[in-house]
Amino acid sequence: MFTPSRSIFAFILFALNLSICAAVDRPNILWITSEDHGPEMGCYGDEFATTPHLDALATRGLRYDFAWSTASVCAPARTALISGLYPPSTGGHNMRSKVTAPAGKPAYPTFLRDAGYYCTNNSKEDYNLILPADLWDESSAKAHWRNRPDGKPFFAIFNATVSHESKIRTRPHEAIHDPAQVTLPPFHPDDPAIRQDWAQYYDIVSQTDAIAGKHLADLDAAGITEDTIIFYYGDHGSGMPSYKRNPKNRGLRVPLIVYVPEKFAHLRPADYMPGGSTDRLVGFIDLAPTALSLVGVKPPAWMQGHAFLGEHITRPQKYMFGFRGRTDERMDTVRSVTDGRYVYVRNFRPEFPAGVHVSYQMVTPTTLIWFEQFKAGKTNAVQSAFWLPSPAEELYDLAYDPHEINNLAATPQHTATRDRLATALFQHMESTVDLAFLPEAEMDRRVGTGSPYDWARQTGNYDFGRVQPIAGRATRGVPILPATIQAQLHDNDSLVRYWTLRGLTISASSEVTPHLPDLRNLLNDPAVDVSVAAADLLVRHGNDRDASAGLEHLADWITPKSNHFELMAALTVIDHLGPLAQSLHPKIRDFPGEDTTGLARGYIFDVPNLLTHILDLKKTDARL
Repeated sequence: MFTPSRSIFAFILFALNLSICAAVDRPNILWITSEDHGPEMGCYGDEFATTPHLDALATRGLRYDFAWSTASVCAPARTALISGLYPPSTGGHNMRSKVTAPAGKPAYPTFLRDAGYYCTNNSKEDYNLILPADLWDESSAKAHWRNRPDGKPFFAIFNATVSHESKIRTRPHEAIHDPAQVTLPPFHPDDPAIRQDWAQYYDIVSQTDAIAGKHLADLDAAGITEDTIIFYYGDHGSGMPSYKRNPKNRGLRVPLIVYVPEKFAHLRPADYMPGGSTDRLVGFIDLAPTALSLVGVKPPAWMQGHAFLGEHITRPQKYMFGFRGRTDERMDTVRSVTDGRYVYVRNFRPEFPAGVHVSYQMVTPTTLIWFEQFKAGKTNAVQSAFWLPSPAEELYDLAYDPHEINNLAATPQHTATRDRLATALFQHMESTVDLAFLPEAEMDRRVGTGSPYDWARQTGNYDFGRVQPIAGRATRGVPILPATIQAQLHDNDSLVRYWTLRGLTISASSEVTPHLPDLRNLLNDPAVDVSVAAADLLVRHGNDRDASAGLEHLADWITPKSNHFELMAALTVIDHLGPLAQSLHPKIRDFPGEDTTGLARGYIFDVPNLLTHILDLKKTDARL
C-alpha cells in the first residue's frame, strides 16, 4: 500500500494555501448601474438632488467628472459595454437590432470567467449583438454574488430600473421633491406638468440611490466591502426629453464613482484620492478593458477602449466619442466627439430634427406639452430648436454653455476648434471602420446573417475612405457641381448613390430638377434605400407624372412580402412626405401588417408606430 510522504503532504498543503491566498488577494468587482440617470446627484454638485448613499460612496472613492456613455439610449450603450467595441464598428448601433458578433472577439465576461471569476448579471442584458446564451454564470433577476462557489472571486452587475424614462410619467406618484423648486433647463418651457416630470425624475433618482445603498450594505454585512472594487454609473443621461436619445453631452454624460479598497491600492490610478475627483475622459468603451485590467488580464489589442484602472492602465485619451443610429422607429445618423471642453456634433441626416417623433418618447407629458406649445407658436427660439431640422455641424463650449444652446460651428473665432474636433471624429470613424454610411436595409442586403464587423474588413465590401468624403460634402449643404452629382448617381457603389441623394434631399429644388432623369432611373435601383430616396425627390421636385411614379413606387413596398428593413426604409420616406403622400393612406389602412415571425423583440413595434404616425396628419407642420 502506498503511503504519501510528509513532504508530499506539505506540498499539497502549500499548493492549497497558495490557491486560497490567490483567490482572497484578487478583488471582487461590483457594478451598480441605473437606467436613464445623468449626474443629477449631490456629489456632482446638484443641491436639489437627494442621493445620500452614493454621495457617501463618493467620499470614499473617486468621482469621474467627465464620463460618457457612448450612446444616449440603453441597448447600444450596453452593446459598447459588453463588447469593448464601438457599436458603429460592429453594426450594433441601431436600437435593439440583433447582429452577429465579430468572430474571435468574445465579450468581456468570457475573459473574466476564464480567469476564475464567478460572473453574474442581474436584471437585464439587452445587447444589440447575438452573444452566447451561457455568457454569464447566471443572468437573471435571481443572479447574485452570494451564489458563487466557495473561494471564487466574483464580478457582479446589479441594474436598477426604477429611474427609467417610463417611471417619470407613472402616476400616481408619491412626491419627494417640490416641483416649484425645480430649475428648468432653458430649452424646456416652464409649465406645471414639465416641472412635475422633473421633480419626479429627481424622486426616482433618489429611489435608485436607496437601491445602491442596499447593495453597499449587503457587502458590509458579508464583511467583504474591503475585498471589493465598486463601480456606480448610469447607462446614459436623464430620461427627460432632449437628454435621452441625444448624442450631445447632456444625453451622454453619466455619473461614475469608483471605490478601490486600500488593499488594492496598487490598482488605483495615480490621481486616486478618497473623496477626490478626476477630469480624465472615460467612456463606456473603456469599461470592458478596465474590468480585465483589474483582474490582471491584459486587454486584447482589438478592444477599442482603454483601461483606466488596474495593472494595464493606459494613458488618458484626448477625446471621447458618441453616436446615434436608428432609435426605435426613427432612422438617424449622428456622430459626436468631445475633448472635455467642447462638444462637436455631426448630423448626417440634417433634415431630421433632434426631436424626431419617437412614439415611446411622446408619451412623456413634457414631450407632449413642449410639442403642442411649439405647434402653437408659443416657444422661443431656444425651445423651438428641438423640433426643427438640425444643422449639419454643431459646436458647444461647455465651460460657458453647459446646456449646449449656442451653436458656435459657424463662428470664425471657433473655426480651428471645430476643424480639430471634426478631424478627430473622422479619424476615429475611419480607424474603427464606422458603419455610419451603411443604411440598415443595405446592411441586411449586403451582409445578411454574417458579422458586419468582419464583412466591413474584407477587401472590396465597404470603402469607407471613398464614401465618407462624399457623404460629408453632400450632407453639409455645400454646393457640388452638377456633373459631379450626375457621376455619383451613376456610381457602381450604392452607398455613393445613396449619400448623393441624401445631399439632394436638403438641396433647393433648382439643384434637384437637373437630375430628374437620373432619379427616374434610380427607382429601379437594387438598393431599396437608393430607390425610395429617389422616389422622395421625385414626389417633392418632379412634375405630376414624376410624383405619381414616386408614390406608386413607395406603395409597392407596403406589402407583407417586403422584409422589415425594406418596409422601414419606405415608410420612413412616406412619413417624411406628410400630406404629399396622403394618396397612399387607403393602402396603409388596409395593410395587414408585416410578418413578425423571427423578428427580434426590438423590431416588432417599429412598423406599427410608423403606420400610426403616417395616418395622423395633425402633425404635418412638424412631420417627424
